[in-house]
Amino acid sequence: MTQPISILLCALGGEGGGVLADWLVDVARHAGHPAQATSIPGVAQRTGATTYYLEVYPLPHSQLQGRLPVLGLNPLPGRLDALVSSELLETARQIGNGLASADRTLVISASSRALTTAEKMTMGDGRRAEGPLLDVVAAHSQRHHVMDMASLCQQSGTMVSAVMLGAIAGCGLLPFERAHYEAVLAGPSSSAKASLRGFALAFDLVTRQREQAQYVEQVMKPVATEPVVSAALPADVAVKFPAVLHPLMGLAHQRLVEYQGPAYARLYVQRLERLLSAEASSKDATYPVTLEATRWLALWMAFDDIIRVADLKSRASRWTRVTQEVKAKEGDVLKVYDHFKPGVPELAALLPQGLANRLLRWDRARVANGKAPWSMPLKVARHALWGMASLRILASLRVLRPLGSRYATEQALIEEWLGGIEAATRQSPALGLELARCGQLIKGYGSTNERGKDNLLHILRHVCGPASKVPVAEQAQAVARIRQAALQDEAGQALDQALLQHGAPARPVKEQPVLWMKNPRLQKS
Repeated sequence: MTQPISILLCALGGEGGGVLADWLVDVARHAGHPAQATSIPGVAQRTGATTYYLEVYPLPHSQLQGRLPVLGLNPLPGRLDALVSSELLETARQIGNGLASADRTLVISASSRALTTAEKMTMGDGRRAEGPLLDVVAAHSQRHHVMDMASLCQQSGTMVSAVMLGAIAGCGLLPFERAHYEAVLAGPSSSAKASLRGFALAFDLVTRQREQAQYVEQVMKPVATEPVVSAALPADVAVKFPAVLHPLMGLAHQRLVEYQGPAYARLYVQRLERLLSAEASSKDATYPVTLEATRWLALWMAFDDIIRVADLKSRASRWTRVTQEVKAKEGDVLKVYDHFKPGVPELAALLPQGLANRLLRWDRARVANGKAPWSMPLKVARHALWGMASLRILASLRVLRPLGSRYATEQALIEEWLGGIEAATRQSPALGLELARCGQLIKGYGSTNERGKDNLLHILRHVCGPASKVPVAEQAQAVARIRQAALQDEAGQALDQALLQHGAPARPVKEQPVLWMKNPRLQKS
């Protein structure tokens, strides 16, 4: 008995999943095949997702002699012919529902991720690893195509629904010709032309992947992939470091040159040379301590301030990205407003230490008297000449950044952290590695950034410093557990408990002003 072809379409909110389902039904009818689509309301972990279930009968009406097939309204576990999804975790979620099977289901999925709320709330790196998700797709599919649909959308200027349609057409699952799909998408409008471009890109990509898979199956050897090109590391720097560090160092060096200039990047290299020298005695060819510090040191040295923010917001690449996101056409009027609200800490960061301290004391006195911290809300028209000029002038102040109080403070803290890593590595490479990993505590801005630095310094001074009461043999394990506790919650309760469990003092309680307010009812009486 001939069975219909069953397809489950999964798209996040606003991505055109319903449009894709309608397109497929129209394609089937255009080709003369019975088809039926139903929507299955549901809520996913992010902005919300609605799945669409589609059944297409493989025989046209001309061969059915007036008979009509009975098509199902819901997917059955293990009986799905194709699972098509615009997000990798959503693909794995549907596979987890038992709908796909390794002996029947074709899986087409985007490789991109939309982070869940739980992933965003984690203090550390809460992103779910993509490797296990890809393993799930491979283990529960007869064949699969995982592609960068977001890149194809950007190239063609269309929505992901058109790209997904091209991938479905290219996989050869449905008994339709390419012309059937293009006839449904065709139209005089610019959106129709963009949909055709996105369809063609995905169709050609999946077709090439099918041909490669067939070639592999025939000759039983893998297809060579292109090497990944990373940022180039200057030759005079590259000769000083082992090859395993070059890819990450290239990106970091480029970032710091862009952030403050070549001299600042040389300081970064000098700091890494110290760690490499300390780690040379361990005879570990992978240099794990230096490799771990390579990333966190670059991120810390390129700390965010109002100069950095102004530079990023005034770049031509940002205007191009915004224009593409809103799909502005030539001749359209596009206005972009950037909102700033710098406070006393942001302004004091640009001043010498003496002036910065006076300004901070003044703001603390305001707060102690019951007033709100001072701030200056700004609305800058990025599209206007004066707005762009003000952003570029502020960005040009990077030459004065080394004179500011925050620059001096950050460099002193970085040196203390690196000194702790260097000393610990010579004593115990495992301890040095754990201290290098503590660099991930420094993140965000404002109070989050300050809290991370306080936590890092407390670990340096009380867990593995000269005043530490933690046994030397247990310090590496203690630092690892305390760091993980610090990343668990923002309040730091788990961190204090972990400190006490390993014999280190809890963080000191910071004084907070007590504000007394008059009862308005008593004033009236």
